[in-house]
Amino acid sequence: MNYIEEAKVMYDELVAIRRDFHEHPELGFELERTSSKVKEFLKNEGIEYYETAKTGICAIIRGKNTGKTVGLRGDMDALPLMENNENRSYCSKVNGRMHACGHDAHTTILMGAAKLLNKMKDELQGNVKLFFEPAEETTGGAQIMIEEGVLENPHVDAVIGLHVSEDIECGKIGIKKGVVNAASNPFTITIKGRGAHGAHPNAGVDPIVAACNIVNMLQTLVSREISPVNPAVLTIGYIHGGTTAQNVIPEDAKIGGIIRTMKKEDREFAKKRLKEMVEGAATAMRTSASIDIEESYPCLYNDDNMFEMFKSLAKNLLKEENVIALDEPSMGVESFAYFSMERPSVFYYLGARNEEKGIVNPAHGSLFDVDEDCLPIGVALQCKAAVETLERLINK
Repeated sequence: MNYIEEAKVMYDELVAIRRDFHEHPELGFELERTSSKVKEFLKNEGIEYYETAKTGICAIIRGKNTGKTVGLRGDMDALPLMENNENRSYCSKVNGRMHACGHDAHTTILMGAAKLLNKMKDELQGNVKLFFEPAEETTGGAQIMIEEGVLENPHVDAVIGLHVSEDIECGKIGIKKGVVNAASNPFTITIKGRGAHGAHPNAGVDPIVAACNIVNMLQTLVSREISPVNPAVLTIGYIHGGTTAQNVIPEDAKIGGIIRTMKKEDREFAKKRLKEMVEGAATAMRTSASIDIEESYPCLYNDDNMFEMFKSLAKNLLKEENVIALDEPSMGVESFAYFSMERPSVFYYLGARNEEKGIVNPAHGSLFDVDEDCLPIGVALQCKAAVETLERLINK
């Protein structure tokens, strides 16, 4: 089958679907309209599905041989951001919300793949599950979907995911072996002191000064305690303390930030040392500290065999010069990581940049857009990857 040509037949339909989602962005788990549109589409195509993770959807296409199953994932949620692409006919119609990360394209591609795979289900050497994930931009719907059993009944043997990239030219893809994305641990630190008049600091215990010292000290966790050859980032996102009064020492101060690491060992070490450093610094300054470190997204790993398989089929489909080997992992996080921790997986970046069309702006920005010519390419890659993965699993 010529997957590219088959997907191109759906081009107008894919564009219409993507633009509809783009005009009506929804956030987090509150994806009632988006989810209903996906379910309506699946119903019309005769594809069975069930609801999961509140507004998430797990659909299944059952092939002639039901012994093996591969999963395809697409995320659906938008961002709380005002879009500034007024010159686009499909600009967001929802104030303060925007598909600024391409999840509208991801959902559309998964729907297109569902349609094409369902047409050829009698030729499939197994099943294909379709994971429409909510809340990727927040807490990650993937973890809940997994907890609710989407990887079982039937058992999923491998999972494939993608993300559009504004840094890669449309018509090309980027793929990395090994670690693709970092793990993250958001944290909140509350420093308790004792309030006093600003003229008499000796009568109180200043939590703001303690907080400032903690912020400075935490920078050494990466620069002096984690190997310089291992990527790691510690970012302080906010520090709050006091009111608008300039002559009042407050009772407490709060610090919020996030740790990003590429190795499990570094992740555990960083959490341990952050706690030790904060408690030590707080005690030294006669304050007390409470520390909340969240377990957020894990590292995203590409399975070696899945990576080689996908790289080979992508070169066959797109030509070798259009498959870019990425050297560096991203310090950003991706909830597909939860799938990669459970099953052999491959995750790649689908080029969506087009300088001639002015589609060059970064994700999570108010001018972000994608070259819609990437939509059939994504559909073709997902379908071919699902088919070849099933064939390899059967012949293993």
